[in-house]
Amino acid sequence: MNSQTRNNILSAFLLSAALTAIVWLTGDVLHSRFDIVNVKYYAFFYQWQTRNPTFMSYLTAWVGYALHNITVWLIIFFAKREKPKFSSGFQWFNWTMLAVNVGFFGLHWIQTQIWYDGLAIAVPEVTSQGSVILMLVFILILEAPRRGLFFGKKIKFHERFLKIVREYHGYLFSWAVIYTFWYHPMENTFGHLAGFFYMFLLLSQSVLIFNRAHVNKWWTFALEALVLAHGTTVAIFQGKGMWPMFAFGFGALIILTQMHGLGLNTLTKRLLAIGFLITALATYTLLDRLPMIHQVTWIAVTEYGLVAVFYILFLGFHWIYERFASKKIMAGTNVS
Repeated sequence: MNSQTRNNILSAFLLSAALTAIVWLTGDVLHSRFDIVNVKYYAFFYQWQTRNPTFMSYLTAWVGYALHNITVWLIIFFAKREKPKFSSGFQWFNWTMLAVNVGFFGLHWIQTQIWYDGLAIAVPEVTSQGSVILMLVFILILEAPRRGLFFGKKIKFHERFLKIVREYHGYLFSWAVIYTFWYHPMENTFGHLAGFFYMFLLLSQSVLIFNRAHVNKWWTFALEALVLAHGTTVAIFQGKGMWPMFAFGFGALIILTQMHGLGLNTLTKRLLAIGFLITALATYTLLDRLPMIHQVTWIAVTEYGLVAVFYILFLGFHWIYERFASKKIMAGTNVS
């Protein structure tokens, strides 16, 4: 990692921390100005919304989200059209993406201060969680040629499948992060602050498009692995006893897949795997929940299962496309 790449990554962390600090310092005033529900009535009900949202709440949240998303997509489109080489320095699209994301941070901050509500007043919480899960699933696919899916063993996906994922992943990932960003009001609870910090880091990845930092293995690993810290700490503060599922569920993904892209030697990987198993067993034993240790597989099974679902769907559509294409060619041959 050269010094410029290191500085870009460090800058991403510092800027994310600074923006999170703004949310933290300005969040207390919201509770005295808005009548917030703050009660979870049912699963996937998002409690951080006002009891009587106004028309302007809906309008500003959805317009802000749409403009942010479309603008970022346009930058990606025009940047890709130039077919630039990866470099350590910032190019026009890096500076533009930085200005756009910081600008829409400011817009969402103002929107929260005046109307409070985000997209949560219109759509259930599962959509926000699902968008992030979808991003994590496609990261597994995107990185599979480099690190494999299980213990470093390569999975031979169809080349066209990988080409589609490589070509369009930026649009999908930016949508997932921007949608989640506008879903939440800029509250300063611990869960919100941890989530916003993580989202700002993910938005930084879009700023680093065609920058060498964008593909740095330690940086991309951090972006994946931080979901473990975020999910676990939020679960702890919610107090429902589900934190081991998040800690060891996302930890299992690190052991099974993610650490195999870091160039670690075999001994280190084995020690990490053994340490993970011992820690998981000890934790569930001490919590007197050993019969529930199967929870550690839920997240991994979900993500790997979705990888399989998307690949099977691709193969089905690809087979249909090839059948129609071959029939069209044969029909043209017969006519001639």
